[in-house]
Amino acid sequence: MSNPLHKKHDFIERSILSALAFLKDATLSEEYANRKGFLQSLDPRFNTISFLAFLVTAVSLKSALLISSLYLLCLILATLSGIPIRKFLLRTLIFIPLFSLFIVLPTLFSFVTPGEPVWSFHVVGITGIITRPGLDGAVLFVVRVAASVSLVVLLSMTTRHSELLKVLRVFGIPQVFVLTVSMSYRYLYLFATMIENIFTAVKSRVGVVSHHRHGQNIVAWNIANTWNRTTQMSEDVYMAMLSRGYTGEPRLLSAFHAKPQDWLWLLCAVVICAFLFYKGYTL
Repeated sequence: MSNPLHKKHDFIERSILSALAFLKDATLSEEYANRKGFLQSLDPRFNTISFLAFLVTAVSLKSALLISSLYLLCLILATLSGIPIRKFLLRTLIFIPLFSLFIVLPTLFSFVTPGEPVWSFHVVGITGIITRPGLDGAVLFVVRVAASVSLVVLLSMTTRHSELLKVLRVFGIPQVFVLTVSMSYRYLYLFATMIENIFTAVKSRVGVVSHHRHGQNIVAWNIANTWNRTTQMSEDVYMAMLSRGYTGEPRLLSAFHAKPQDWLWLLCAVVICAFLFYKGYTL
């Protein structure tokens, strides 16, 4: 007969390790950026400009249908760039868009957004009425967030981190900002690895904690120890970067070179954005 306490600890362990693995895979992996695909073959500067134009368009449009067309374009680009659609959808639709849905949920009802009733229900003596303006606004907000998040994630998945940092400097972003982002990126990977090592060490020495007070003591000690180690690690990371000649200016072995296909892609992106703005104005 299985032990419920053992199942509970197995669930916690799997949740912690899965969360850390997802963090490292979502923010630190350059697996797809190193593949041969459509977006990977373009100059990172033109990629960034085009995606910035798409992002501004998605934020500015007031039609959920037009924003959905941008999202469809994002899925097509992900397919052309060798990114599995299922994995891309899991990465872009689970957290932020779903969280935005819960945020906008109260605006569906008449006590927040009055207007034409669409559907009403009764629960425990409380009457809820969903209105047309509330439903339209909620759909627009969720679609806009989903499209914006997908565009940003697609750009980060198909462009190397070092190239993105160099593009920021090309566009005149202050050096201190680029240096901070670069250090945070490197530190985040070390921090996730350190958490995994601590968890493995505690499990190998303690095993299953049978008393809640004993477990609280272990957790409290590890929080304090992790804080001290992360503070020291941040200094070590900074000194290691300085010792290798890093001054806050991203440097690459290969220089950026604009090709005819880069200009063609930028022209297509401008035409798409202009067309969507025009359709949004005429609707």
